[in-house]
Parts: sequence; structure tokens; C-alpha cells
Amino acid sequence: MFEGFDPVLLARIQFAFTISFHIIFPAFSIGLASYLAVLEGLWLWTGKSVYHDIFNYWLKIFAIVFGMGVVSGIVMSYQFGTNWSVFSDKTGPILGPLMGYEVLSAFFLEAGFLGVMLFGQQRVGKGLHFAATVIVAAGTFMSAFWILSVNSWMQTPAGYGMNAAGQFVPEDWWAIIFNPSFPYRLVHMLLAAYLTTAFIVGAVGAFHLLRDRTNAAARVMFSMALWMATVVAPIQIVAGDFHGINTLEHQPAKVAAMEGHFETNTDGPMPLTLFGIPNMAEGRVDYAIEVPYLSSLILTHSLDGQVKGLNEFPRDDWPNVGIVFWTFRVMVAIGFAMLGIGLWSLYARWRSSIYEATGLQRAAIAMGPAGFVAVLCGWITTEVGRQPFTVYGLLRTSESHSPIAAEAVGTSLIAFVVVYFLLFGAGTFYILRLMGKTPHPGEEEPSRDEPTRTAGITPASQAMHPDNKVGGARAAPAE
Repeated sequence: MFEGFDPVLLARIQFAFTISFHIIFPAFSIGLASYLAVLEGLWLWTGKSVYHDIFNYWLKIFAIVFGMGVVSGIVMSYQFGTNWSVFSDKTGPILGPLMGYEVLSAFFLEAGFLGVMLFGQQRVGKGLHFAATVIVAAGTFMSAFWILSVNSWMQTPAGYGMNAAGQFVPEDWWAIIFNPSFPYRLVHMLLAAYLTTAFIVGAVGAFHLLRDRTNAAARVMFSMALWMATVVAPIQIVAGDFHGINTLEHQPAKVAAMEGHFETNTDGPMPLTLFGIPNMAEGRVDYAIEVPYLSSLILTHSLDGQVKGLNEFPRDDWPNVGIVFWTFRVMVAIGFAMLGIGLWSLYARWRSSIYEATGLQRAAIAMGPAGFVAVLCGWITTEVGRQPFTVYGLLRTSESHSPIAAEAVGTSLIAFVVVYFLLFGAGTFYILRLMGKTPHPGEEEPSRDEPTRTAGITPASQAMHPDNKVGGARAAPAE
């Protein structure tokens, strides 16, 4: 069936498919864990029950999102051994310990306190439960820290040496962990996670506000989410600018692909190409719409700054310009759309009509999934822009894959597609169903039978079930 296919290409498609599913869940859980910590802190500080109601509402959703992120992450680890064994062997002395640190610190924190966070409100004190929530949020941050350190080292390797077997070996762990691109990528990813969560929360709040403008929980959700968008969106744009300058320094070919620059500007400023169709064969952007001076100004902070084009690099070292060019523009466009929603909300607040602004609320619903799209586009830009290397400039993708046949990779790819759409499709459907439930006063914490209750099996019907020990024919006498 897959005779004649390139096994490296199939392995890349499989990895891209699985990581696309995986990345959206950690991006959501990182932001949602912090949001839950803020909600519980506000409840303890102010005593307002609405914060506790919202906390319990989103806690149920967090449990499902967290579980789906863990499951999808396990698959990623296995793929390093099955499809990318040469890469694993050569980078293992560096990346293996970093991944181990993530498990020993972040995952242990999350696993150790997640149960208390989910089911411990009636079993431990308020202070201890809040501590568990904060620790889980800290665990998600630490997980992002180590994973971004791993990926950033692949982008900008530092602190390494080579042994006789051709493996990368550590020489300076501080330089490895805090490699040149890591601080910028960590900040950019964390802000993306917070924005993604804010727009999901805002969309849910807007949805319920359109149904009932007096719903207190929906009003608080909507307001908090838009404050987050208003504050964080401009910070993210600035952080993205710093990240871009860092990328220009360490990965100039990637920036050239992002901007559609095939030729270096040697006799004037570099214009910014807003839109066009990259033509790699001819080395140009067809039908380009350009803004004079702007690329030089953005990338070098100078009106006449020189920016390297792809002509400065060997043709074999070019990434896929079309993919990188367009995913970068989609990500940037979504970022400015988020900023626009934040500014719109400020105007609505100034007019004291934020809860009556149906246009704003509909726009917030439409922007609900935008954060996920931006995260996916950002990761595609980052990973495709690093090609044709797995370790930038040092280890090529064509030299990193396992010696396995295309049929084996293709068959497993089909299996992943089928299983993922069934499994994660069902999980996503359930999450959307939870989001569609109207938040109400006295929202209860998650319980072990929450999926069956949401599906329409009420506690009364459970008590009458014949297999239930507390009801029906097998009911025990009251103690």
C-alpha cells in the first residue's frame, strides 16, 4: 500500500499529526490550571461564592483536558524510539536527562496533588486544597519549562560536545538548559497558553451571557477573560518581536522563510511582504503585496537594516517556504485579532455595556478556538522552519530516522489517525458538552460518576439500578 513512499516523510507526517493533537491539550491545561488557582485564591480572599462556583465548573473540564494531554504525550515519547531511533541515540545523553527532570519534578507534582485538587474539597482544609491547586499549576509550568528547554536546545544547541560514537554529550548543563532561544520561547509559549485559555473561557462566558445576561458566573468569566486578553495580547506581540529578533540571530534561514525573503537587500531597505505566493523554484514571492521599509524596521529596528535572504544559504538547507510563510501570517493575524477583541472590550467597559454588547459576545464566541489555531501555526512555523535539521545545523532529519520500512510507518499512521479521531473526538465532544452546561450557584466539585451524570443518568436513576448496592433489589438496609 505504501510501496514507493518515503519513510522519512511518513514518519514526519505521523509525528506532526500526533503532536498537533497533543500540543492543544497542554496549552489549555497550563492556562486553565493557573486560572483555577486564581479563582480559588479570589474565593478565599473575598468569600464570594461565585468564584467557587466557577472554580468547580472549570475543574471538571480541567480533569478531562489534563487526562487527554497525558495520554497523547505518552505516544510522543514512544515515537522517538520507533521512528527516530538514530536521533534518540545521538541526542539521548542530553535530551534524556532533560526529559527525566520533567518527569521527576513536574509530573510528580501534578500526579501527587491532582487527586487532592479534584476530589479533596470535602476531605482537606481550604488552605491545603488551595495549596494543591497552586502546586498543580506550578507543575504545569515546570512541565512547560523542561519541554521548552528540550525543544529550544534542538533549535539553538549549546553546551554540548561530541564523543567518539558521534553522540551529543553535555559539557555545560546551564548552557544546555538556558540555551540562546529558550527564554524567548518559554515566555512566548506561556503567554500563548494563557491567551488560549482566556479566549476559551471568554467564549463560554459569552455563550451563556447570550442565553441569560443575569448569570453571575457567566458575567465573571467573560469579564476576567477579556481583562486577560486586554493585558496579555499586547505583551505577547512584544514578546513575539523579541523572539523574532533572537531567531534572526540564531536561525536566519527560518526568518527568511517566514518573511518570504529570497534575496538579501544590498541596495536599500527590506520591505515587509504582507501577502503573496512563495515560489521556491524561481526564488521569489509571486503577487507580493509589500510595505516599504517595514521588514528592516521590525527585524533590525532600523529603517535601512540588512536582512539575509535565502540566497545566502545552500538550497539543501532551505525549509519549506510556503508552509512557514503562511502559518506565520495566520499566527500573527490571530494575535492582532486578539488585541482587537481586548480593545473592543475596553470600549464596552468605558460605555458600561460589556454585558449587553451582543456583538462583542458573538465575536468572543467566534474567537474561542483561535488560540488553538495560533498555537498550532506557531509550532508548525517553528518546527518546519528548523528543517532540514532535527538539531539545527548539526543533525539532519534524513539522518535521524529509524531504519524501518515505509509500510510499517504508514500502517501505524493510519492506526493513529483512526484511534485519535475516535478517542479524542469523544473527549472533545464531552468537553464541549460540559461547556454547554449553564453554570449555576452551588456548582459541585467533580465526582467519580461525573461522566454518567452528564450523560443523563441522575443520582435517583442510579439508586434504582439493580446492580447498585445502595438501591433496587440489592439495596442494603440503612445503618
